[in-house]
Amino acid sequence: MTGDKQILIDLLLVTCHGLLVTREVMAQVEHRVGQRYVAYFPVRAEWDDEAGEHVVTSGETENVGPTGALVHLHQLPLVGSRVQLAVLEEDEPKVMVQAVAEVLRVERNPSQPLAALQLVNADEEWRGIVYESAKTWEMDHAKFEHDED
Repeated sequence: MTGDKQILIDLLLVTCHGLLVTREVMAQVEHRVGQRYVAYFPVRAEWDDEAGEHVVTSGETENVGPTGALVHLHQLPLVGSRVQLAVLEEDEPKVMVQAVAEVLRVERNPSQPLAALQLVNADEEWRGIVYESAKTWEMDHAKFEHDED
């Protein structure tokens, strides 16, 4: 590719939520390590808030990646804080995996408050149990209907 064509490609502007963003900026924003899968696992999150009070809340994952998850929580921690995240069995309140995660961002939508969590100690246990289960979660929970005409 010639230099002029490469420059044009590098300067390509992309419309994103009504804003013009360069490809370089988009590349800096997106740092995902692997594919994310839709999976709704029950979770419990614990942390100490800014006043030093210990908070325990429950919720469920929205999607799961190899090093983190987007989780719906009834109460949200602050961005930058660390939470103890327990992913629970679906049928009983038994802990499948426990991990420490950092809060990357929150969405304070009253109908569905979300926290994007990145695991501080992402390990083979998370990848082998939670992430692998998430890969097939949608198919495992799909309800197949067929017509009997």
